[in-house]
Amino acid sequence: MNYMKHFMIPFSGLKVGNHPFTFEIEDKFFEHFEYSEIKKGKIHIECMLERQAKMMVLHFEMSGFITLPCDRCGEEFDLPVEGRQKLIVKFGTDHHEETEDILVIMENEHELDVSQYLYEYVHLLLPIRKVHGTDEQGNSLCDPEVIRFIQEIEDHTTDPRWEVLKKLKDNDKDNNN
Repeated sequence: MNYMKHFMIPFSGLKVGNHPFTFEIEDKFFEHFEYSEIKKGKIHIECMLERQAKMMVLHFEMSGFITLPCDRCGEEFDLPVEGRQKLIVKFGTDHHEETEDILVIMENEHELDVSQYLYEYVHLLLPIRKVHGTDEQGNSLCDPEVIRFIQEIEDHTTDPRWEVLKKLKDNDKDNNN
């Protein structure tokens, strides 16, 4: 069976009202997207489909973790993620996206593939800077050898141009006082 079939929602026989669906995203999910920044993770998604006469509203609640390389030390770590998204699906004469959260599908369709939306929603959970957290004492959980190496480089490398600029800045402060 095709793994991505798990992300199809059969809505044609659903009555007006709320209908729950659950999805589990694992490493295999991300393999289906060639240029995915995420390669590993485990995310549980609760979807509440609110069926109405001429449209559906899907509410997604996501929680889990994504395994990523740390931006600081390069070592992989599990980043906890959680979030919510909403997708509005209207029925019309053609298939198109009105906005990023409003989809129009043809009236004769009977199921909805949410895999691309889930892929995008999970990527929206990623922070700009992905680094290890800290322990109870506030110490970084990054690889200590890499942190030591970074600090040594920062201590020993000073570009002489910065010293000249610093002198100009100091002179400007003295002139303004």
